[in-house]
Amino acid sequence: MTLTVQFTTMIAMVLCGFYFGIALDTLRRLASYWRNSRFMTYFMEITFWFTQTLLLFYVLYVVNAGELRVYVFVACLLGYSIYQVMAANIYKKVLEVIIHLVRSIYQFCKRLGEILIIRPIKWLFSTFLWTLYMCSSILFYIITLVFVPFRWVLQLLDFLLPKRITKNFNKIGQLYSILKTRSVNWVKYIMSKRR
Repeated sequence: MTLTVQFTTMIAMVLCGFYFGIALDTLRRLASYWRNSRFMTYFMEITFWFTQTLLLFYVLYVVNAGELRVYVFVACLLGYSIYQVMAANIYKKVLEVIIHLVRSIYQFCKRLGEILIIRPIKWLFSTFLWTLYMCSSILFYIITLVFVPFRWVLQLLDFLLPKRITKNFNKIGQLYSILKTRSVNWVKYIMSKRR
């Protein structure tokens, strides 16, 4: 390995150590979002270390064809130490600002989606159900008005005709009563679900 390659390798590993410090602080800060889930904690930790190891060896492979020397680890530790001394506090403050900004944008988009999408859909659905309820009420009222004269006629026929003939009329009346009761119950059930 030439001196230029060794120097490039050291610079790359110092930068990798610096980046590793940033990535580790980011993981530690974001870990509060999945701390309650043991599975997510293990999954994120394993994924993080596996990804960082792959990235480190990929950079090493690109820079010096994957030759591993002791100074590679020393350079990584040096980069991590430089980050901790010079940039850790600044980066943590910047990270908090970024997290606050992302959270604010998310809350804004959530409220905007609720105002522009969810509330109009709820309003349209409740209006549709209210219209359906009113139409069905009007229809029942009209049906009742139409069938009242028939009912009077059937009661008169029931009084005048023999009993064996009026049995058939009673079956029709029972069928109408069952249909009306079930329809009213169905509409009441839909209206209770709307609330």
